[in-house]
Amino acid sequence: QVQLVESGGGLVQEGGSLRLSCAASGRTFSNYAMGWFRQAPGKEREFVAAISWRGGNRYYADSVKGRITISRDNAKNTVYLQMNSLKPEDTAVYYCAAAFSTSQVAPEYDYWGQGTQVTVSS
Repeated sequence: QVQLVESGGGLVQEGGSLRLSCAASGRTFSNYAMGWFRQAPGKEREFVAAISWRGGNRYYADSVKGRITISRDNAKNTVYLQMNSLKPEDTAVYYCAAAFSTSQVAPEYDYWGQGTQVTVSS
């Protein structure tokens, strides 16, 4: 089992920045690829970003490319999501997840956090 706890969400004005963190515990964090997904009210959960277990490969949704950066610190068992130039359409609950291989598909992730709310006001 891997337990994931997100933090860093909040209310920010359009154009602002937030950094989300996801702390992992349980099995060896460095064995897992990590991803961030988000779900806005009335919408399906969507892929945001993913990073391989060593951090050498990173993937982003087209809607966030150039504005969002995923990173990880295996020594701290933590994955980060740096979000800049935020837009109202970025408003959602953001979830981190762990998988055995890097993926952009939610069902391929085995472990999920509870989520953290990000609200971007215009």
